[in-house]
Amino acid sequence: MTRVNEDSNKRTLRDVLVGDNVKIFDFVNAYECTIGSNTKVGTFVEIQKGVIIGENCKISSHTFICEGVTLGNGVFVGHNVSFINDLHPRAVNDDGSVKGGLDWKMAETIIEDGASIGTSATILGGLRIGRNAIVGAGALVTKNVPEDTVVVGNPARVLRKIEREKDGRI
Repeated sequence: MTRVNEDSNKRTLRDVLVGDNVKIFDFVNAYECTIGSNTKVGTFVEIQKGVIIGENCKISSHTFICEGVTLGNGVFVGHNVSFINDLHPRAVNDDGSVKGGLDWKMAETIIEDGASIGTSATILGGLRIGRNAIVGAGALVTKNVPEDTVVVGNPARVLRKIEREKDGRI
């Protein structure tokens, strides 16, 4: 892993650990995170501090990956996907003061190896999307997704289990 610090008019990478053969396209904002080898990050993506992205992942354009998200190896994230890490978002505290970094609790989200998340899906915080699961385009994921399961809709619901042939193909 190599630590990268690059600030240009096309991308900002601050204290990012980057594996071998990583491709990061223009207009990416990433800071204090880890991106595994052979991963591609599309344009207009934000990756916040503490995020861990495994090897051989593909993160499509216009995606927001907030603090507390971990992506396993071989994860696909479609265009315009949003991850949420605050289960009780508010602008102000009960006393009327503006919320700061210590005034909320981060909900961690785990996306296991081989999972795929379709375009414009929203993943609420504190969830686990299982190994090789598929989240359909536009889904709103409010519950854990078991491995080898396809979920679709708003809220996301199980469409079917993924059956594998003996050679591992779907």
